[in-house]
Amino acid sequence: MQRRRFLQNLMGATASVLALDTLSAYASAGADELMKHRIADISYTDVQLTWPRFVGKNARRDIHGHGPKITVCMLTTDQGAKGWGQPNGRRDDARMAYLKGKRVGELFQTTVGVTDPQALAVDVPLHDLAGVILKQPVYQLLGKSKPTLTKCYSGMIYFDELEPKAGKVDTMAKGMDQLLANCAHDYKLGYRQFKLKIGRGNMWMPRDAGVQRDVEVTKLVAKTFPDCEILVDGNDGFTVDTMIAYLKGIDGIPLFWLEEPFAETVADYRKLRDWMKANQVKTLLADGEYEPDQTLLTELARQKLIDVHISDIMGYGFTPWRKLMPQLQRMGIQASPHAFGELTKSYYTVQLTAGLGNTVTIEGVPCTSDDIDFGDYRIVDGKFVPPTTPGFGMKLLKTT
Repeated sequence: MQRRRFLQNLMGATASVLALDTLSAYASAGADELMKHRIADISYTDVQLTWPRFVGKNARRDIHGHGPKITVCMLTTDQGAKGWGQPNGRRDDARMAYLKGKRVGELFQTTVGVTDPQALAVDVPLHDLAGVILKQPVYQLLGKSKPTLTKCYSGMIYFDELEPKAGKVDTMAKGMDQLLANCAHDYKLGYRQFKLKIGRGNMWMPRDAGVQRDVEVTKLVAKTFPDCEILVDGNDGFTVDTMIAYLKGIDGIPLFWLEEPFAETVADYRKLRDWMKANQVKTLLADGEYEPDQTLLTELARQKLIDVHISDIMGYGFTPWRKLMPQLQRMGIQASPHAFGELTKSYYTVQLTAGLGNTVTIEGVPCTSDDIDFGDYRIVDGKFVPPTTPGFGMKLLKTT
């Protein structure tokens, strides 16, 4: 989603969460210990994340490159405790000045998350800090003594056969080999689900030829990795009719889910859902990543036109997700917060879902960094396993 919009979404999503009185904050688990710590320093630094390979196009965007540089925020208390993570939005010195001197327990409670609207900018760092102070991983702050384990997928399979820069590809056959090699790399990391980008006909190929290539790629990966589940992501690059043409083309190949086939509307999702039901096509429909309209997503969920809510873990916000998850569960809708681009976001999602459940799979983003120790997160039997270390279990190696 566009960065200029997410703070507005954060505020709207947490309006009722933040209407908590002081007494309830003091009553939360660990409140006494959190009240002993005051925010003494707030600092920012940029860190580089490096993907294991060049990442090319999707249906809506040109080459993605080799990995992003992200900004992280470190909170330090007067007792020497430190917590860090990605902030929501750009650095705001006036807001940071407001937070300095505040007790951690005035800004955060374990049963809810952030309780002060002005502290939402450091939502993730506060969760990490609270975990460090209370000597608990974030999933335990959320109420689980043992983590709920969830499947994970590699979200790194793009239009690899179309991008010569990826591996000096000079023929389509070599391009397909490169795509399979990328799947094999992630398979060795432990992933047993692949999310394939589809929608080549939206920008990069003639529409019919693009749909056919999407079909060929899906069939090839399914055949080559028969023990893996296939997810596909259209990035809004289809119409209802071209999506139906794609589904007809892969007839017989089960899809774990279909993500963002087109810009979401009730009418288009109803048409797709009706066709799928009539043709006995069983796959989860996932939406909500790109510029999400939360009112529309709620309506789609209410009418059972989507199965999985995927608003971004940072764009929507960690505390708002804590509130949203039980609401989705009551509606019979599962979750999978979007996390592409940054392994940190994948691991925030691991902790969230380990504590709250109701998540069908987690987006994995293989990468390395000289600036971050990602900790002891593992993939076991195709599922993410979080560490038991405090907070999010990662260390910031770069301090300036």
